[in-house]
Amino acid sequence: MWLLVLLVWFLGLAGGAYWYFFVRPSPFSEESVRPPRNIVIKSGFTREKVPQNLDAIVIGSGIGGMTAAATIAKKGKKVLVLEQHDQAGGCCHTFIEKGFEFDAGLHYIGQLHENSLFRVILDQITEGQLQFVELNKHFDTIVIGTGEESRKYTIYTGKTEMEEHLKKQFPDDVKAVEEFFKIMKISARDTQYLAALKMIPEWFAVFLLRSGIASLWSSTFRLIGSSATAVADTLTSNKDLQIIFAYFFYGVPPRDSSTLINALLLHHYKRGAYYPKGGASEIPFHITKVIQKYGGNVLVRAPVSRILVDSQGAAYGVAIRKGQGEVEVRAPVVISNCGIFNTFKRLLPPEIQAKPEIQKRLEMMKPGRGSLLVFSGFDATQEELGISSTNLWLFKTNDMDAMMDDFFSLEKDEAPDNIPMMMITFPSAKDPTSKIRHPGKSSMIILTMVNYEWFEEWKDTTVKKRGDDYTDYKMRFANNVFDWACIHYPRLRDKLVYQEVATPVTNSHYLGAYRGAMYSAEHNLQRFHVDVMAKNRCDTPVRNLYISGQDVFSCGIAGALHGGLLCASTALGQIVHVDLLLLKKKLKRRKAREMAALAQKKQQ
Repeated sequence: MWLLVLLVWFLGLAGGAYWYFFVRPSPFSEESVRPPRNIVIKSGFTREKVPQNLDAIVIGSGIGGMTAAATIAKKGKKVLVLEQHDQAGGCCHTFIEKGFEFDAGLHYIGQLHENSLFRVILDQITEGQLQFVELNKHFDTIVIGTGEESRKYTIYTGKTEMEEHLKKQFPDDVKAVEEFFKIMKISARDTQYLAALKMIPEWFAVFLLRSGIASLWSSTFRLIGSSATAVADTLTSNKDLQIIFAYFFYGVPPRDSSTLINALLLHHYKRGAYYPKGGASEIPFHITKVIQKYGGNVLVRAPVSRILVDSQGAAYGVAIRKGQGEVEVRAPVVISNCGIFNTFKRLLPPEIQAKPEIQKRLEMMKPGRGSLLVFSGFDATQEELGISSTNLWLFKTNDMDAMMDDFFSLEKDEAPDNIPMMMITFPSAKDPTSKIRHPGKSSMIILTMVNYEWFEEWKDTTVKKRGDDYTDYKMRFANNVFDWACIHYPRLRDKLVYQEVATPVTNSHYLGAYRGAMYSAEHNLQRFHVDVMAKNRCDTPVRNLYISGQDVFSCGIAGALHGGLLCASTALGQIVHVDLLLLKKKLKRRKAREMAALAQKKQQ
């Protein structure tokens, strides 16, 4: 009897697995990739442009929301994406001022080598429309210190070259470099287990973590909650090398940041650094076409004022500000890509916000640090300026923890004259089409992190009408970082013809970023505690309401995109990562057959 039960159970399990992996329809396919063509979409919201019988509404057109929307659309669903700005894309859009083109947040991107999972995903949600330019192998330079005391280190891409090049620059710390690259490898290989925590039942995820079974399975569960400084201290006492291990700053001192996240950021560029041909706006433009193909739409100038929740506590649509009134749009699924704080603190009804389960979710995270960007335009070519696609990261000392603690504790008036770190990037030098579209012009962006509180007094003022005090204050930051940049690129000063500064209040206006935090919720150790990772999911205490983007998994373009995939999986009740991995294997096999056939043909 028991043997028969076991046999039936086994056959049922095997049949179910066969159906899931080989029979169940996938939203992705090899045939969905079509030849590229240019398209620009900036369609403003009107009731007439809203498709009938919507299946889902997405609030915010950042890469997380667009990824979720496109994935759901490819299952034959009608999805409406609503963007409060006049251009879709969030941090994945570009803008032109006085003839100079700037990217808002995507400065370079990695893991786009042929048939990588990230490339397969982007090809699927844009149907092959995106083209990328591979940047110089020397993609980043890090300068520590100032004046004669400065030290310069170069970071190269390459499966083995990145590690070997770093060893040559730190010959006394070869073992430390090897150990950090082992951490990078584990982090990249096993991050999927952290994502899986959000897909399996929460009680089961918590059981695996608290029982220790998860940690026995992979060290990634330990690394995610390990301080970057603490781990670096076990590897080396060389503070310059410790900066290299954590130079992608996002507002959190290494002491309070996850070593796994920092390792993933460097690993992201190991197989190459890339830039979208035609600019970052190509990404949302082409995803929009896919959404429209299945009956949906992407509409801009559509600020969502409320998420509609019925008496049973279920979301059923949104209200959009239109003139002096509101327009209601309904759908059985609502996805918010505007961050957990905007969603829970601003868009939900007050009685829903006050619920303990909502407050508990908010307590898992804290708002991230604000950012300040300086956009500069030059009437000169990159050759005349002596610039390239390589990014420059500058640090005044090699103690990032102390630097950040000291800087963020400054009074408002002291901050502009004491900026400790910044990144310089040249979008015009990365995109070869820029020379054709904007001949004789070059653009530069400088990024640093700041306190929102330094700019908070202007939060209720109107953009471009914030007053002379605001302009004078932000230009103090701009002048100081530009002077620092000119030390390394002395030809910039004489060719400067345009300059503008984006502060946290700018980011709140254009990007809808809560407290001006481009990277959304703070990426501290509390957020990456494994219990929080398991409980911070795409579904919410409000039925039919889901969270997408950077607050689901991690920051940046790649982190937000995977947040979108996790959200689509939750909303669809189907783990789309499985479909993508199967497609990746199929594409790899096809490539292997093509290479074998080519080799055979050469031998004939």
